Amino acid sequence: MSDAQRRTKPNPLQYVAYSYGYTLPPEMNDWVRNDLAGRGAALRTVVRASIPCVLMLVPFLFIPTTLYVHMSMTLPILIPFVYFAIALNKIYRRSRLKRHGLDPDLVDERARIRDAAMHAEYAAKHGRPLPRDGR
Repeated sequence: MSDAQRRTKPNPLQYVAYSYGYTLPPEMNDWVRNDLAGRGAALRTVVRASIPCVLMLVPFLFIPTTLYVHMSMTLPILIPFVYFAIALNKIYRRSRLKRHGLDPDLVDERARIRDAAMHAEYAAKHGRPLPRDGR
């Protein structure tokens, strides 16, 4: 691995800090762009958001009781936490991209590339571009 590659990827301490809000230096923007807008970005974001919740719930599993009681203590906390991590995923990733000085619309870049043919076909058929905002 060259020095340039070593500098553009965060070390483990930087990665943990970045995962929970720290802004990385500008020379790591390519890595940040891929992390927040590349393949698997949504899953990575949900996992990172869920780890603190899981760590807080693990001690409940050491209480000597039945599986049903363990589930009733942890799942009412974990399920909404994961639900909101999924629901707010794009908003969170847009905010992180903006904080790093990158274009927040990169979050939708993969979908735009995937759907480009459909949009072109619609424009050719109807003479106007397909509305992107649902109107």
